[in-house]
Amino acid sequence: MMSSSPKPEVTLSLTLSLGSTLQEVVNPQERGVRLIQLLLTCAKHASSSNLHRADECLRQISLLASVSGDSMQRLSAWFASALAVRLVKRWPGLHKVLNYTQLPKQDQLGQAQPLFGRVCPYLGFSYAIISRTLIKAMTGERVIHLVDLGSGDANLWIPLLRSFSCLLDGQPHLKVTCMNANKAILEELGPRLLKEAEALGLPFQFAPLNVSLRELTLDKLGVKSGEALAFISILNLHSLLAEDDSVDAHFSHNKTNGIKDSKQMFRLLSTIRSSSPKVFFLVEKEADHNLNKLVDRFVEGLHYYSAVFDSVDATFGGNTSSRERLVLEEMFGKEIENIVACEGVEREERHERYGRWMVRFGQAGFKPVMMWHDSTEDAKQMVEACGRNGYKIVNERASLMICWHDRPLYAVSAWTC
Repeated sequence: MMSSSPKPEVTLSLTLSLGSTLQEVVNPQERGVRLIQLLLTCAKHASSSNLHRADECLRQISLLASVSGDSMQRLSAWFASALAVRLVKRWPGLHKVLNYTQLPKQDQLGQAQPLFGRVCPYLGFSYAIISRTLIKAMTGERVIHLVDLGSGDANLWIPLLRSFSCLLDGQPHLKVTCMNANKAILEELGPRLLKEAEALGLPFQFAPLNVSLRELTLDKLGVKSGEALAFISILNLHSLLAEDDSVDAHFSHNKTNGIKDSKQMFRLLSTIRSSSPKVFFLVEKEADHNLNKLVDRFVEGLHYYSAVFDSVDATFGGNTSSRERLVLEEMFGKEIENIVACEGVEREERHERYGRWMVRFGQAGFKPVMMWHDSTEDAKQMVEACGRNGYKIVNERASLMICWHDRPLYAVSAWTC
C-alpha cells in the first residue's frame, strides 16, 4: 500500500561552486560572516527537516563557498556538502547511487594519513611526547610489550625502536602488538619494523592483530607474565562511543556527571585496566562532537575545523591548488560529513574533550600520569625545532594540549593503574 503522505519533491543543491561573480563583489571578511550565517541557518533547517529552506541556503552558500578558495570558503564547502548529504540520506536509494563511485574509507585514509603526519606537526608532537614519556616509564624493564590500538603508523614506531636501542642500561626485548581492522596496514608495517629492529640489533617481536577495537579481548593480546605493558591509542578510541542515540534520548538518566555512558568504552578500558599496564597513552582531538543535537555539534565542528583549516592554509602558504592540500582537506571533510550527516552507530567521529576522558578513565580505575617534569620548556624547544609559527604545546590538567594560535586542537594524556 502506498503512503498517503509522500515525501515532498525537493531539488537539492549538491554541487558546490568553484567560482562565482558574487565572490568578486564581497570582500573576504564579509563573505566569511555571510557564510557562517548561512551555514548555521541551513543546519537549523536541516535539523527540523525543512528541506525547501535548507536547499535555498545551500544554493546561496554555493555562490560563496569554494573548495579552491580561501580557508573559510574551503571549510564552508565541506560543511555545506555534509549538510547536503544529510538531506539526501532521507532518500536511501538516491544516497546509495550517489555514493557508488566513492573510494572506500580505508583507501581514503591510506592516502591522507601519511600526508597529514608529514605536513602538519600535530602527530609529530604527539609521537615525541609519547616516546619521551614511554622511555622514562620503562627504565630498567627487560621485557617490554607495547600495544598499538589502531594507528599502524611507522612514523611512531621506527623512532621508538631507535630510542629503545640506545638505552644506557642496555637493550630490552621489545614486543609490539599492532591491532588494526585493515590487514594491509599490518602487512606493510610488520616487515618495516622487523627490518629496522634487525639493523639496530634490537631483540624484537611483531604481533599483528587483525581485529577492530570492539572485537579486542585480553586473550587476543597474548600478554605474558613478566612483561612491562603499555597501550597507545592515536585518534581512534572515540569511535567506541558510537551508539544508538535514540536510546539515550529516551533514557536521559543514563548519564554520569553529564557524560553519556558507553558500555563499549567501559568494557575496553576495564579490560585494559585488568592487564595492569604501566602506562596508557591517549591522543584525541580536543573537541566536543559527541552531542545529540545536530545544531550543537555543527557549531562545535565549525569552530574546531576553522582552526584546522587555518593551520593547513598556513602550512601551504596560501597555495590553493596544491594536490596535497586537497587530499588533506578531503580527509577532514569526511570527518565533517560523519559528524554532520550521520546518526546512531554510523556516526563514529565522536570526539570529546580531555575533561570527559578524565571521567571515563577515572571510572575504569585509571589515574593521570605526569608526562615529564619540565614540560613547558621542553615543549617550547620542541615547537622551535619544528620551525612552524603558530603552534604551541601547553600543560593543562595533566595533559599536553597541542594548539594552533592558542586554540587547543589535540590533547595528549597518559594514564596508569
